[in-house]
Amino acid sequence: MNTFIQEAKKSHYAIPQINVNGLIWIECILKAAEKTRSPIILGTTDKVIDFLGGYDFICKTIKNKVKSMNITVPVIIHLDHGLTLEGCKKAVDAGYDSVMFDGSKLPIDENIAQTKEIVDYAHKHNVIVEGEVGAIGGNEDGVIGNVQYARLEDCIRLAKEANLDTLAPALGSVHGKYQGEPNLGFKEMEEIQEAIDIPLVLHGASGISDEDLVRAIKLGHAKINFNTEINIAWSNQLRQTLTNDQNIFNPQQILNPSKDAIEETVVQIIHKCLSNNRA
Repeated sequence: MNTFIQEAKKSHYAIPQINVNGLIWIECILKAAEKTRSPIILGTTDKVIDFLGGYDFICKTIKNKVKSMNITVPVIIHLDHGLTLEGCKKAVDAGYDSVMFDGSKLPIDENIAQTKEIVDYAHKHNVIVEGEVGAIGGNEDGVIGNVQYARLEDCIRLAKEANLDTLAPALGSVHGKYQGEPNLGFKEMEEIQEAIDIPLVLHGASGISDEDLVRAIKLGHAKINFNTEINIAWSNQLRQTLTNDQNIFNPQQILNPSKDAIEETVVQIIHKCLSNNRA
């Protein structure tokens, strides 16, 4: 993954991370990436790993799907918001390409120490590590919190002392639906990017304007995470299908339109991130 993320940073585009919320998501995300010739990151949030069948199952399932669909674009499997050292190590052992250790709720010294432990373990297996500073607000997949901007000093310390590959500094984005307009800290982004020359990660991008996404990309964000808008498109289409035909019961007839909605939304996201035709 490191090669792709560095290339994205250098060439001023971002690789989208799309959260996997069920097995049907995998095919839809891969089809969108192949159609647009975009590298893609499939994220599995720590909180939904058991629902997806466990680290080994979901990692092997994604890889098998890539092979069976003859996908030719780069596909990266990422653990999103790993909340424990044990969980991150299990993901590394299962064959993930990238893991995020979310120590943002810890005191900075403890965040650095635990993140470094994951980095040391992951790098032995050629797996890259994302860390987080500050607090990304909202509620998504059981991750709940209020916005707390990342401190520049903490970003520098975590990146350098833990030897991070990518950093997610909380700078005004939120998980889930926004209440009002997003207020991103572009000045802070610029300061962080000048201080630490590693790719940045933007969480909670659903609801952020295309203009602000492009601006964030120019300020060093090479990975951008999406989830909520895809779930909304999927669930809206599912409701519409069931409402339009009260007698429908065939699973494929019910699910196929909602799968199309996932794919179409991911295609739109890829264009927002400027990653189309970058594979």
